[in-house]
Amino acid sequence: MKILDTTIRDGSYAIDFKFSCKDVQNLVEKAEKIGIEYIEIGHGQGLNASSPEHGIALQSDEEYMKAARKVAGKAKLGFFCIPGIARMEDLELAKKNGMDFIRIGVACSDYKKAIPYVKKGCYEGLEVFVNFMKTYASEPEEFAKAAAEVHNVGARCVYIVDSAGSMSSDEIGRYIESTRRMSNVELGFHGHNNLGLAVENTIYCVSKGMDYVDCSFQGLGRSLGNASLEQVIMSLERRGYDTGFDIPRVLEYGYAGLRNIVRQSLVNPLDYICGYAEFHSSFLKDIYKCSSQKEVDPLRLIVAYSKENKLTMNYERLCEIADSLPRDLEDNPYSFAEYFSEIYND
Repeated sequence: MKILDTTIRDGSYAIDFKFSCKDVQNLVEKAEKIGIEYIEIGHGQGLNASSPEHGIALQSDEEYMKAARKVAGKAKLGFFCIPGIARMEDLELAKKNGMDFIRIGVACSDYKKAIPYVKKGCYEGLEVFVNFMKTYASEPEEFAKAAAEVHNVGARCVYIVDSAGSMSSDEIGRYIESTRRMSNVELGFHGHNNLGLAVENTIYCVSKGMDYVDCSFQGLGRSLGNASLEQVIMSLERRGYDTGFDIPRVLEYGYAGLRNIVRQSLVNPLDYICGYAEFHSSFLKDIYKCSSQKEVDPLRLIVAYSKENKLTMNYERLCEIADSLPRDLEDNPYSFAEYFSEIYND
């Protein structure tokens, strides 16, 4: 299973498509540092979408591509592509500027519109995914047949897309089963969070052995957002999956990367880590005092203390544990001082 980070693509809806190239570079660097292998960038509706009709992006597709490519190392970069908005020459532009994959978005009933783009993407040497948007509007058997057709012309992966954030895991399971009976195409899942199901459904898809799942930092995305990268990773770890991610770093980077960009309030990493570590928030004032005094990362201190004691707070033992942690000597991108102050003053 691979996580595809769509913060800089689907997340652009949340800020009216106004990511700057500097924002893109910052978020690409952070996503790659934590180990994300696939990163989707650009306008929410993909290649050539910037327009009065679809929303004007702050910068051009090519500018985003060049900016991201400058800082990306091994991570694969890609763009979304909607036939009728994107042109064939846009796929050439993507390849020319170092993009690695393309995701073609069509309704399942319109899969034939995707086929020329699949062929063109393969010809250009791009990894090609097809996202069947509004998957729930088609029957599982119809989805499976369309998936087989686009796979036959070169698509490596087909996505189940819960565009309205309304699907249950049982519904998703029927699409998985139908598709696997008909072809060996790889499968992915892209969920929205309108009914609060995005994280649950993403975890379900991982349990079913799907090849790709979409997440974004802090769940940033269209409407009520996507599956939160932070919550998916922590929930998987709590279920026994070894994701390989450094959880405190994931929390820090999502918060630090978005806090000066988005208008909406973000989830503080301390609230995330309390759920992961089973740490009661009433003890946060002790974390504030100790982490400030000892110059250690409060997130790592919470995790370390919770391994010993989830029920009560022993401040003396907390400080002993802090002494065993590495000092936080670099510039601190995860300063939650203002949040700590609110708690401490209360």
